[in-house]
Parts: sequence; structure tokens; C-alpha cells
Amino acid sequence: MITELTDDVMAALTIQQYGPQPQIDGVFYHPLKKHRALESDFMEYMRLTGGTMDNFPHQFEPRQISLATAAPGRINAFHLHPKVEQDEMWCVIAGRMKAWLVDIRKDSPTVGLKRQFVLNGEEPGFLFIPTGVAHGFQAGRDGATLLYAMNSQFNFDDPNEGRLPWDFFGADLWEADRG
Repeated sequence: MITELTDDVMAALTIQQYGPQPQIDGVFYHPLKKHRALESDFMEYMRLTGGTMDNFPHQFEPRQISLATAAPGRINAFHLHPKVEQDEMWCVIAGRMKAWLVDIRKDSPTVGLKRQFVLNGEEPGFLFIPTGVAHGFQAGRDGATLLYAMNSQFNFDDPNEGRLPWDFFGADLWEADRG
């Protein structure tokens, strides 16, 4: 350290990191291309052949596509699918959100790993969330609209909707970034 600092400052000091975050096994982000013009924008969301997505780095057959909206600051966490395999693919199409993923798969090489993503409608992309990765989000100051695809269909008679408390992995995940 070039300048000697007081003990209380040294105890609280952290150094900002800008490198890549650790990767959860099976999770990936795939940016989408938004074609912009003065008059309008166009973005291809999904191209399918035989029910499977084209030009996608993982075999994924969408069985249901849903839309969720969240009010500004809304926390919707934590969510998982314990009964039936259900991979999800999230794409924020308006607003922005902070998404947290936590690997809770007992035999995963990255079990326990937490990873944050910031998703937004200005630079959309797919966030692929495999079965066994707990997921949740917090909408940004203008709210968020989430378009998501799943490889299973919702069953109203036997829901596959597991919930953990919003702060199960620590309330600090959802604290405001105050720099």
C-alpha cells in the first residue's frame, strides 16, 4: 500500500474487481441482436426447427413461453423446480433486473456458487438456467418485463414450483449498490 491508512479504514477496505465472475456449471448468457433504426427496432427472439432452437449453444426445446412483469424494486426469489426437470431461459425485454443464481445441485462441480447477472431490455439476451439452480430477481427502478421459455409446461394440478425465502442465501444479495 502506497499510503498508510488507519486501522478502521483498512478493516473495511475492499478493492473493486472487474474480471469475469465465476461460472456456474451449465449456466450461460447468450446475447441477442437488436437491429436499430431511427424509426423502429427489430429483434428476433427465437428461431425453431423441429421444436428445437436454432443457433443456440445448448439443446433446448421450448414447451411453454410466459411473460412476467415486476414493479420497481420487486424481489421475486428464490425459485426452483424440484419435481420435474425444468430448464428456463430468461430474456428481459423492457426495464432491467438483477438476477441471482445459486447452484444447489448436490453433485455439481459448482455447488454453492452464487452468480449475479444484470439483464436489461436495451441489450437483451438469453440467460439459461438449468434445473437445480435456484433463481430470483429484483426489478430495477423502472420495473421489468421478463419473457421466459421453459422446457416443461406448468401443471395447475401438481405445480412444480419450489420456493425458498427471499433471503435464504443472504439478504445482502438484494442490497442497493451504493458504490
